[in-house]
Amino acid sequence: MNFSLGSRLIGPDQPPLIIAELSGNHNQDLNRGLAIVDAMAAAGAHAIKLQTYTADTMTLPGAYRIDDPNSLWFGRELHELYQEAHTPWEWHKPLFDRARQHGMLAFSSPFDETAVDFLETLDVPAYKIASFENTDWPLLRRVAATGKPVIMSTGASQLSEVAEAVQVLREAGCRDLVLLKCTSTYPATPQNTNLRTLPHFQQLFPDALVGLSDHTMGVGAAVAAVALGACVVEKHVTLRRADGGVDSAFSLEPEEVAQLVTETERAWQALGQVQYGVQRAEEKSRLYKRSLYVAQDIAAGQVFTKDNLRVVRPGDGLPPRYYDQLLGKPARQNLQAGTPLTWDAL
Repeated sequence: MNFSLGSRLIGPDQPPLIIAELSGNHNQDLNRGLAIVDAMAAAGAHAIKLQTYTADTMTLPGAYRIDDPNSLWFGRELHELYQEAHTPWEWHKPLFDRARQHGMLAFSSPFDETAVDFLETLDVPAYKIASFENTDWPLLRRVAATGKPVIMSTGASQLSEVAEAVQVLREAGCRDLVLLKCTSTYPATPQNTNLRTLPHFQQLFPDALVGLSDHTMGVGAAVAAVALGACVVEKHVTLRRADGGVDSAFSLEPEEVAQLVTETERAWQALGQVQYGVQRAEEKSRLYKRSLYVAQDIAAGQVFTKDNLRVVRPGDGLPPRYYDQLLGKPARQNLQAGTPLTWDAL
Protein backbone atom coordinates (compact mmCIF):
# COMPACT_ATOMS: atom_id res chain seq x y z
CA MET A 1 0.00 0.00 0.00
CA ASN A 2 1.54 3.28 -1.12
CA PHE A 3 0.24 6.83 -1.09
CA SER A 4 1.54 10.25 -2.02
CA LEU A 5 2.69 12.69 0.60
CA GLY A 6 3.08 15.83 -1.41
CA SER A 7 5.43 15.02 -4.26
CA ARG A 8 6.81 11.89 -2.63
CA LEU A 9 5.42 8.36 -2.74
CA ILE A 10 5.71 6.48 0.54
CA GLY A 11 5.03 2.85 1.36
CA PRO A 12 6.69 -0.53 1.87
CA ASP A 13 8.11 -0.66 -1.67
CA GLN A 14 9.56 2.87 -1.45
CA PRO A 15 12.69 4.05 0.38
CA PRO A 16 11.85 5.27 3.89
CA LEU A 17 10.81 8.90 4.28
CA ILE A 18 13.23 10.73 6.62
CA ILE A 19 11.66 13.66 8.47
CA ALA A 20 13.93 16.19 10.16
CA GLU A 21 12.09 17.66 13.16
CA LEU A 22 13.28 21.21 13.78
CA SER A 23 11.29 21.63 17.00
CA GLY A 24 12.78 24.42 19.13
CA ASN A 25 16.40 23.95 18.06
CA HIS A 26 16.27 27.25 16.16
CA ASN A 27 16.91 28.79 19.62
CA GLN A 28 14.62 31.71 18.70
CA ASP A 29 16.85 32.73 15.80
CA LEU A 30 15.25 32.56 12.35
CA ASN A 31 18.62 32.56 10.60
CA ARG A 32 19.65 29.55 12.64
CA GLY A 33 16.39 27.85 11.67
CA LEU A 34 17.07 28.52 8.00
CA ALA A 35 20.63 27.23 8.42
CA ILE A 36 19.27 24.00 9.91
CA VAL A 37 16.95 23.59 6.91
CA ASP A 38 19.91 24.10 4.55
CA ALA A 39 22.02 21.59 6.47
CA MET A 40 19.26 18.97 6.50
CA ALA A 41 18.75 19.37 2.75
CA ALA A 42 22.48 18.89 2.17
CA ALA A 43 22.35 15.79 4.39
CA GLY A 44 19.61 14.28 2.23
CA ALA A 45 16.61 14.51 4.57
CA HIS A 46 13.33 14.37 2.67
CA ALA A 47 11.17 16.61 4.86
CA ILE A 48 11.36 19.39 7.42
CA LYS A 49 8.75 19.45 10.15
CA LEU A 50 7.91 22.29 12.51
CA GLN A 51 5.65 22.54 15.55
CA THR A 52 2.85 25.10 15.40
CA TYR A 53 1.74 26.45 18.75
CA THR A 54 2.24 29.33 21.15
CA ALA A 55 2.86 29.08 24.86
CA ASP A 56 -0.69 30.34 25.42
CA THR A 57 -2.29 27.70 23.18
CA MET A 58 -0.42 24.98 25.09
CA THR A 59 -0.82 25.91 28.75
CA LEU A 60 -1.33 28.68 31.28
CA PRO A 61 1.34 30.64 33.14
CA GLY A 62 1.97 29.01 36.49
CA ALA A 63 0.03 25.85 35.59
CA TYR A 64 2.92 23.43 36.06
CA ARG A 65 6.61 23.24 36.89
CA ILE A 66 8.50 20.11 35.78
CA ASP A 67 9.47 18.25 38.95
CA ASP A 68 11.05 15.11 37.47
CA PRO A 69 14.79 15.27 38.28
CA ASN A 70 15.50 12.96 35.34
CA SER A 71 13.91 15.32 32.84
CA LEU A 72 16.01 17.46 30.53
CA TRP A 73 13.72 20.30 31.58
CA PHE A 74 13.73 19.71 35.36
CA GLY A 75 12.69 22.83 37.24
CA ARG A 76 11.39 24.65 34.18
CA GLU A 77 7.95 26.21 34.28
CA LEU A 78 5.90 24.77 31.41
CA HIS A 79 4.64 28.05 29.98
CA GLU A 80 8.16 29.49 30.03
CA LEU A 81 9.55 26.38 28.32
CA TYR A 82 6.98 26.56 25.51
CA GLN A 83 7.67 30.26 25.09
CA GLU A 84 11.33 29.38 24.48
CA ALA A 85 10.64 26.39 22.27
CA HIS A 86 7.82 27.61 20.04
CA THR A 87 8.41 28.55 16.41
CA PRO A 88 6.93 32.02 15.77
CA TRP A 89 4.11 31.67 13.27
CA GLU A 90 5.55 34.36 11.04
CA TRP A 91 8.66 32.17 10.61
CA HIS A 92 6.74 29.26 9.13
CA LYS A 93 6.53 30.62 5.61
CA PRO A 94 10.23 31.48 5.22
CA LEU A 95 11.21 28.12 6.70
CA PHE A 96 8.76 26.25 4.46
CA ASP A 97 9.85 28.25 1.43
CA ARG A 98 13.50 27.46 2.09
CA ALA A 99 12.74 23.76 2.42
CA ARG A 100 10.72 23.75 -0.80
CA GLN A 101 13.56 25.52 -2.63
CA HIS A 102 15.65 22.47 -1.74
CA GLY A 103 12.97 20.09 -3.02
CA MET A 104 12.02 19.02 0.50
CA LEU A 105 8.55 18.48 1.91
CA ALA A 106 7.61 20.96 4.63
CA PHE A 107 4.79 20.56 7.12
CA SER A 108 4.07 20.81 10.83
CA SER A 109 2.42 19.47 13.96
CA PRO A 110 -0.56 21.66 14.89
CA PHE A 111 -1.40 21.70 18.57
CA ASP A 112 -4.86 23.20 18.36
CA GLU A 113 -7.46 23.98 15.73
CA THR A 114 -6.26 27.55 15.19
CA ALA A 115 -2.89 26.12 14.16
CA VAL A 116 -4.60 23.95 11.54
CA ASP A 117 -6.40 26.97 10.14
CA PHE A 118 -3.09 28.82 9.93
CA LEU A 119 -1.22 25.92 8.31
CA GLU A 120 -3.95 25.57 5.70
CA THR A 121 -3.08 29.07 4.50
CA LEU A 122 0.46 27.77 3.83
CA ASP A 123 -0.78 24.79 1.79
CA VAL A 124 1.03 22.12 3.79
CA PRO A 125 1.02 18.66 2.14
CA ALA A 126 0.36 16.71 5.36
CA TYR A 127 -0.17 16.99 9.10
CA LYS A 128 1.62 15.43 12.03
CA ILE A 129 -0.24 14.65 15.24
CA ALA A 130 2.08 14.61 18.25
CA SER A 131 1.79 11.84 20.83
CA PHE A 132 0.34 14.06 23.53
CA GLU A 133 -2.32 15.39 21.13
CA ASN A 134 -3.62 12.06 19.81
CA THR A 135 -6.51 12.06 22.29
CA ASP A 136 -7.63 15.56 21.24
CA TRP A 137 -10.57 14.46 19.14
CA PRO A 138 -11.60 17.96 18.00
CA LEU A 139 -8.06 18.48 16.72
CA LEU A 140 -8.08 15.09 15.00
CA ARG A 141 -11.37 15.86 13.29
CA ARG A 142 -10.16 19.27 12.12
CA VAL A 143 -6.97 17.79 10.67
CA ALA A 144 -8.80 14.89 9.00
CA ALA A 145 -11.29 17.31 7.43
CA THR A 146 -8.48 18.79 5.33
CA GLY A 147 -8.29 15.49 3.43
CA LYS A 148 -4.49 15.50 3.66
CA PRO A 149 -2.29 12.63 4.84
CA VAL A 150 -1.86 12.35 8.59
CA ILE A 151 1.19 11.07 10.46
CA MET A 152 0.36 10.30 14.10
CA SER A 153 2.75 9.46 16.91
CA THR A 154 1.62 6.98 19.53
CA GLY A 155 3.92 7.59 22.50
CA ALA A 156 2.56 7.43 26.05
CA SER A 157 -0.67 5.98 24.65
CA GLN A 158 -2.81 2.99 25.48
CA LEU A 159 -3.58 0.81 22.47
CA SER A 160 -7.26 1.61 22.98
CA GLU A 161 -6.46 5.33 22.66
CA VAL A 162 -4.60 4.70 19.42
CA ALA A 163 -7.49 2.65 18.05
CA GLU A 164 -9.98 5.37 19.01
CA ALA A 165 -7.83 8.05 17.39
CA VAL A 166 -7.61 6.03 14.18
CA GLN A 167 -11.38 5.61 14.16
CA VAL A 168 -11.93 9.34 14.74
CA LEU A 169 -9.54 10.23 11.93
CA ARG A 170 -11.10 7.75 9.50
CA GLU A 171 -14.66 8.81 10.25
CA ALA A 172 -13.68 12.47 9.76
CA GLY A 173 -12.23 11.85 6.30
CA CYS A 174 -8.60 10.77 6.75
CA ARG A 175 -7.70 8.33 3.97
CA ASP A 176 -3.90 8.22 4.17
CA LEU A 177 -2.47 7.52 7.61
CA VAL A 178 0.94 6.70 9.09
CA LEU A 179 1.22 5.51 12.69
CA LEU A 180 4.58 6.11 14.33
CA LYS A 181 5.83 3.90 17.14
CA CYS A 182 7.15 6.37 19.67
CA THR A 183 8.62 6.32 23.15
CA SER A 184 7.86 9.65 24.80
CA THR A 185 11.03 10.01 26.85
CA TYR A 186 13.72 12.51 25.95
CA PRO A 187 16.03 10.92 25.11
CA ALA A 188 14.61 7.43 24.69
CA THR A 189 16.82 4.42 25.32
CA PRO A 190 17.24 1.45 22.99
CA GLN A 191 15.83 -0.72 25.79
CA ASN A 192 12.51 1.15 25.92
CA THR A 193 12.09 1.52 22.15
CA ASN A 194 10.48 -1.91 21.59
CA LEU A 195 10.67 -2.02 17.81
CA ARG A 196 9.10 -5.48 17.63
CA THR A 197 5.84 -3.59 18.06
CA LEU A 198 6.08 -2.38 14.44
CA PRO A 199 5.01 -5.57 12.60
CA HIS A 200 2.31 -6.14 15.21
CA PHE A 201 1.14 -2.56 14.71
CA GLN A 202 0.92 -3.25 10.99
CA GLN A 203 -1.22 -6.33 11.65
CA LEU A 204 -3.58 -4.36 13.90
CA PHE A 205 -3.91 -1.46 11.44
CA PRO A 206 -3.46 -3.02 8.00
CA ASP A 207 -4.86 0.00 6.15
CA ALA A 208 -2.22 2.34 7.62
CA LEU A 209 1.52 2.61 7.17
CA VAL A 210 3.85 2.34 10.15
CA GLY A 211 7.00 4.21 11.09
CA LEU A 212 9.15 5.42 13.98
CA SER A 213 9.34 8.70 15.84
CA ASP A 214 12.80 8.15 17.26
CA HIS A 215 14.18 9.92 20.32
CA THR A 216 17.16 7.60 20.79
CA MET A 217 20.72 8.68 20.15
CA GLY A 218 22.35 7.65 16.87
CA VAL A 219 20.79 5.84 13.92
CA GLY A 220 20.74 2.19 15.02
CA ALA A 221 17.12 2.11 16.15
CA ALA A 222 15.97 3.77 12.93
CA VAL A 223 17.82 1.27 10.74
CA ALA A 224 16.33 -1.62 12.70
CA ALA A 225 12.88 -0.06 12.43
CA VAL A 226 13.09 -0.01 8.64
CA ALA A 227 14.02 -3.69 8.70
CA LEU A 228 10.81 -4.28 10.69
CA GLY A 229 8.59 -2.37 8.27
CA ALA A 230 8.91 1.33 9.09
CA CYS A 231 8.14 3.48 6.04
CA VAL A 232 8.73 6.79 7.85
CA VAL A 233 11.42 7.83 10.35
CA GLU A 234 11.28 11.11 12.25
CA LYS A 235 14.28 12.49 14.15
CA HIS A 236 14.92 15.77 15.95
CA VAL A 237 17.79 17.67 14.34
CA THR A 238 20.17 20.52 15.11
CA LEU A 239 23.37 22.06 13.79
CA ARG A 240 25.45 21.09 16.82
CA ARG A 241 24.29 19.62 20.11
CA ALA A 242 26.90 21.77 21.84
CA ASP A 243 24.96 24.87 20.75
CA GLY A 244 22.27 24.03 23.29
CA GLY A 245 18.53 24.32 22.87
CA VAL A 246 15.44 22.70 24.32
CA ASP A 247 15.83 19.46 22.32
CA SER A 248 19.51 19.58 21.42
CA ALA A 249 20.59 16.77 23.77
CA PHE A 250 18.79 14.08 21.73
CA SER A 251 18.96 15.68 18.28
CA LEU A 252 21.05 14.53 15.33
CA GLU A 253 23.74 16.69 13.76
CA PRO A 254 23.94 17.01 9.94
CA GLU A 255 26.60 14.31 9.52
CA GLU A 256 24.45 11.90 11.51
CA VAL A 257 21.39 12.76 9.43
CA ALA A 258 23.36 11.94 6.27
CA GLN A 259 24.24 8.59 7.83
CA LEU A 260 20.60 8.08 8.78
CA VAL A 261 19.44 8.68 5.21
CA THR A 262 22.08 6.39 3.73
CA GLU A 263 21.78 3.52 6.18
CA THR A 264 17.97 3.41 6.35
CA GLU A 265 17.82 3.28 2.55
CA ARG A 266 20.42 0.48 2.55
CA ALA A 267 18.35 -1.40 5.11
CA TRP A 268 15.26 -1.00 2.93
CA GLN A 269 17.14 -2.14 -0.18
CA ALA A 270 18.52 -5.15 1.67
CA LEU A 271 15.05 -6.39 2.64
CA GLY A 272 14.38 -7.54 -0.91
CA GLN A 273 12.16 -10.58 -1.06
CA VAL A 274 12.20 -14.21 0.03
CA GLN A 275 14.98 -15.74 -2.05
CA TYR A 276 16.59 -19.19 -2.18
CA GLY A 277 18.82 -20.76 -4.80
CA VAL A 278 21.45 -19.05 -6.92
CA GLN A 279 20.87 -15.43 -7.88
CA ARG A 280 22.05 -14.20 -11.25
CA ALA A 281 24.61 -12.02 -9.49
CA GLU A 282 26.03 -15.13 -7.82
CA GLU A 283 26.39 -17.33 -10.90
CA LYS A 284 30.06 -16.55 -11.49
CA SER A 285 30.77 -17.12 -7.81
CA ARG A 286 29.73 -20.76 -8.11
CA LEU A 287 33.14 -21.35 -9.67
CA TYR A 288 34.56 -21.06 -6.17
CA LYS A 289 32.49 -23.88 -4.75
CA ARG A 290 34.62 -26.88 -3.80
CA SER A 291 34.85 -30.02 -5.94
CA LEU A 292 36.91 -33.20 -6.36
CA TYR A 293 40.43 -32.81 -7.77
CA VAL A 294 43.26 -35.27 -8.39
CA ALA A 295 45.96 -34.38 -5.84
CA GLN A 296 48.69 -36.80 -7.08
CA ASP A 297 49.43 -38.42 -10.44
CA ILE A 298 47.28 -41.53 -10.80
CA ALA A 299 47.83 -44.42 -13.24
CA ALA A 300 44.97 -46.20 -14.99
CA GLY A 301 43.60 -48.87 -12.62
CA GLN A 302 45.00 -47.21 -9.50
CA VAL A 303 42.37 -46.63 -6.83
CA PHE A 304 41.40 -43.29 -5.40
CA THR A 305 42.59 -42.62 -1.84
CA LYS A 306 42.57 -39.81 0.69
CA ASP A 307 46.06 -38.95 -0.51
CA ASN A 308 45.38 -38.66 -4.23
CA LEU A 309 41.86 -37.25 -4.13
CA ARG A 310 41.08 -33.88 -2.52
CA VAL A 311 38.11 -31.59 -2.02
CA VAL A 312 39.36 -28.15 -3.11
CA ARG A 313 38.39 -25.00 -4.97
CA PRO A 314 37.36 -24.34 -7.77
CA GLY A 315 34.17 -26.14 -8.66
CA ASP A 316 35.09 -27.72 -12.02
CA GLY A 317 35.17 -31.30 -10.68
CA LEU A 318 32.52 -33.62 -9.34
CA PRO A 319 30.60 -32.40 -6.27
CA PRO A 320 32.19 -33.29 -2.90
CA ARG A 321 29.19 -35.44 -1.99
CA TYR A 322 30.73 -38.24 -4.08
CA TYR A 323 34.03 -38.23 -2.17
CA ASP A 324 33.35 -41.18 0.16
CA GLN A 325 31.68 -43.13 -2.65
CA LEU A 326 34.77 -42.84 -4.89
CA LEU A 327 37.41 -43.82 -2.35
CA GLY A 328 38.71 -47.29 -3.28
CA LYS A 329 37.37 -47.11 -6.83
CA PRO A 330 39.85 -47.47 -9.73
CA ALA A 331 40.74 -44.75 -12.21
CA ARG A 332 39.78 -45.49 -15.81
CA GLN A 333 42.76 -43.63 -17.26
CA ASN A 334 45.98 -41.89 -16.31
CA LEU A 335 45.27 -38.65 -14.41
CA GLN A 336 47.63 -35.80 -13.63
CA ALA A 337 47.69 -33.96 -10.33
CA GLY A 338 45.55 -30.83 -10.56
CA THR A 339 42.96 -32.41 -12.85
CA PRO A 340 39.30 -31.90 -11.94
CA LEU A 341 37.72 -35.32 -11.50
CA THR A 342 34.83 -36.07 -13.90
CA TRP A 343 32.73 -39.11 -14.60
CA ASP A 344 34.80 -39.86 -17.71
CA ALA A 345 37.80 -40.63 -15.53
CA LEU A 346 36.01 -43.39 -13.62
